[in-house]
Amino acid sequence: MGKVVLDVSVSLDGFTAGPNVREAEPMGDGGERLHAWMAGSGPGGEVDARVREEVDAAVGAVIVGRRTFDLGVGPWGGTPWPGVPTFVVTHRTQENMLGANGGMFVFDGLHAAARRAEDAAGDKDVLVLGAQTARQLLVAGLLDEVHLHLVPLLLGAGTPLFAGERTELTPAGPPVTGSVTHLRYRVLNT
Repeated sequence: MGKVVLDVSVSLDGFTAGPNVREAEPMGDGGERLHAWMAGSGPGGEVDARVREEVDAAVGAVIVGRRTFDLGVGPWGGTPWPGVPTFVVTHRTQENMLGANGGMFVFDGLHAAARRAEDAAGDKDVLVLGAQTARQLLVAGLLDEVHLHLVPLLLGAGTPLFAGERTELTPAGPPVTGSVTHLRYRVLNT
């Protein structure tokens, strides 16, 4: 069985998006720079490209929050990974929706979305997108690993990755450095 994994790019000052997140700037002001490493260009780009390929190969399902869905569905052109089911954590459930890229969006509450995503992923991982949803999964004891792509950038403000949650993490492999530092941790649910 796969794992439930928060896979997120984060600034050195702990933000997953810049300030002023809105439809015109879904990653907030300056936040899109958090994902520049994914292009695999620049110094260490071959390492970044390999990490990105590993992430893409491991994903079997995705969990996102409603706000991430609302802001991301347009730029994604469907689900975040083509053909991969995406479970939207929301109190405003609705009928399932087929994305333009062949992936299905399923709307449900936190625990049901996590259970259904794990079933859909099979032996692959469930990737979590969105800081608030990640925090909820962590607090509920449903998050297995945290994969951070630490970007050498100070945003100064924005969406914090964590906001007072406490848990213990243990390394799940050595750090890997390309243009950013890629870190993997197991969550010790205590």
